[in-house]
Amino acid sequence: MALIKSISGIRGTIGGKPDDNLTPLDIVKFTAAYATWLIGNHTKKTTTVVIGRDGRISGEMVQHIVVSTLSAMGINVIDTGLSTTPTVEMAVTSLNADGGIILTASHNPKEWNALKLLNSKGEFISGAEGEIILQTAAAENFEFVTVEKLGKITTNNDTLTDHIEKIIAYKTVDAAAITAADFTVVVDVVNSTGAIAVPALLKKLGVKNVTLLHGEITGEFAHNPEPLPENLTDLSREVVKQKASLGIAVDPDVDRLCFVCEDGTMFGEEYTLVAVADYLLSLQKGNSVSNMSSTRALKDITIKHGGEYFASAVGEVNVVNKMKEKNAVIGGEGNGGIIVPDLHYGRDALIGIAIFLTHLAKSGKTIKQLRNTYPNYFMSKNKIVLQNGVDVKQVFEKIKDKYKNQPMNTEDGLKIEFDNDWVHLRTSNTEPIIRIYAESSLAATADNIAKRLMKDIQDIIAP
Repeated sequence: MALIKSISGIRGTIGGKPDDNLTPLDIVKFTAAYATWLIGNHTKKTTTVVIGRDGRISGEMVQHIVVSTLSAMGINVIDTGLSTTPTVEMAVTSLNADGGIILTASHNPKEWNALKLLNSKGEFISGAEGEIILQTAAAENFEFVTVEKLGKITTNNDTLTDHIEKIIAYKTVDAAAITAADFTVVVDVVNSTGAIAVPALLKKLGVKNVTLLHGEITGEFAHNPEPLPENLTDLSREVVKQKASLGIAVDPDVDRLCFVCEDGTMFGEEYTLVAVADYLLSLQKGNSVSNMSSTRALKDITIKHGGEYFASAVGEVNVVNKMKEKNAVIGGEGNGGIIVPDLHYGRDALIGIAIFLTHLAKSGKTIKQLRNTYPNYFMSKNKIVLQNGVDVKQVFEKIKDKYKNQPMNTEDGLKIEFDNDWVHLRTSNTEPIIRIYAESSLAATADNIAKRLMKDIQDIIAP
């Protein structure tokens, strides 16, 4: 059981003791602290927050607590019910709200939930702002209002429709071309709110032949909800069985996206951003950004189109900040997160689907043929679960000393270069683990680099 406080929100397992897990007491405390920060951030007479949740088992319970706590702090709540992370982000600005909370633990298993906190721009709060909120929560430095000042609670069922309409109207989305391509699509929505959002989008894009896998919103995820190859075997088999044009997979809150080719092989979650960037940059010259754990193929594609590529620290907030700094026209993360800034500064699987299908339709290629047009790098993604008491800083210092003759970057964890290959070690913002990502032009080399570093770490932790 765990409680993790980071730039990715307040995340924890449901049940257990306060301060160790995401219990009702913790939910009240962090929500009240966020409300206090929000109220102190402006001079308006009333404060409004948009709330939405994914399909988790604990979602309704957490939502009731959050909504009631906000009301008890004198904040008006717009409750959008079952929703997606990008939909809530966009709703904050379209409804002129002052902030938003998304109740989702993203790719984590069913026992987890989280409060993802947004500012008035519908973007994740900064690390500094998050630290203020955590300090307020720890000190319980908040005050509830009297009965006359309780916030009002309203519901809004139109935010997803508004989100999809904005996508259909987006300048590089061509619904007519997608309709004409007559795609047959299989979609894995892993028992969460993608079951509402993705079919609604595909219908608007003119995709008539759609099969939904794990489409009941139960929160009882049919498989590990992270959209990785080992978790998408059902989707792969169904694409082949139906002779479908492609498969689509999203995570529970629909901000990550990956595709399956017509032969059942993976397009590669790292290449979701690469393909979308290829299409957008072919129409609009500009810069791109991804985090330093993402494939170098994005850099290759950006340079091909005459732009500059920049790497950020891992974390959506860091990617967004770098995109703004470098005026990037496309960005995201290699985990299948697409950020199209002139729609909104947030990872959005729905706009990713629309642009990708437009690109595929206009290319005249199969999805496998499209994948083969991109540089072929292989990434090995691994993790080591940390036990309590492990000094990660000391572990990284010993790794740095062992590989001191190699080029390194310590901006976010530790990235080590080996000629044209690299490995990135960092602690997760969302789980008590060290992630070990390695990339090479050969799959075996990437695996071997990752395994070598994993053994180094294990030898340091438990010699």
